[in-house]
Amino acid sequence: KPLRQIAEAFKDLAATVNSENKMEVAPFSTASSHVSVLFSVLGMAFKFAEMDYVAKVDDLTKASKSIGTLKSMLEHDIEQNCVKQAGSHSRNLLRVKRGLEMVRVLFEQILQAQGNSLKTPASVAYAQVFAPHHGWAIRKAVAAGMYALPTRAQLLRKLNEDEASARTEMQSYISTSAPVILYIEKLFLSRELGIDW
Repeated sequence: KPLRQIAEAFKDLAATVNSENKMEVAPFSTASSHVSVLFSVLGMAFKFAEMDYVAKVDDLTKASKSIGTLKSMLEHDIEQNCVKQAGSHSRNLLRVKRGLEMVRVLFEQILQAQGNSLKTPASVAYAQVFAPHHGWAIRKAVAAGMYALPTRAQLLRKLNEDEASARTEMQSYISTSAPVILYIEKLFLSRELGIDW
């Protein structure tokens, strides 16, 4: 039950944020790795996102072996003057945050949507989170891939969920991922690094 795994992992992370503890890289990267399942079950439209997301999470997992907290990871990149360079841990963290945010918006849209199609929920989530950062070619490829999305029923089957259990787990992720995403945004904004790059 991947949705339950995701919901549980983010419940733990949200508790860390809410208790003012510094968020550690290892539990964050582990929780984030569970989310990659969602990109894979969404099919071709999100294939590029899945590959990119998995690579970024892998980098953070490796970084967790030598860096304790997300804050110290960012501080290290600031000292090395490489925050915005391709491949930096900080840049990868920002990309993972976007993936988490995309899934949060997708779940919100799925819970509000009527019918069996995921095209509108996925299109809204993509437009809100990823599209502003993608060039024309990627946006066109994603738009074409939207026609190959699974139906809501197929998605639930792939995730081994029924409507009621999926709703519960999606709602849990929506509420517990929000403080985690906000925590990461504040890390960047507190150092005047911005989050739109």
